[in-house]
Amino acid sequence: MHVHASDRKLTEAGSAKFFVKDDGDTVVQNRGLLNDRELRKIQEFIKENYREMYLKWASYSDEGFYGDK
Repeated sequence: MHVHASDRKLTEAGSAKFFVKDDGDTVVQNRGLLNDRELRKIQEFIKENYREMYLKWASYSDEGFYGDK
């Protein structure tokens, strides 16, 4: 599973991409225009909500968590 998060302007260039592991930890593939504090806040949000996010993801995709294969 991966997650996109954007800067305050919701621009494509500002978008970060996080791969989510089965324990809620993330690997940042692209940080976009986000600073370290913003990245940490997003990673904390993902860690707290990854199970619900995964259920939604699974309804659209056959792919699992990052590194499952």
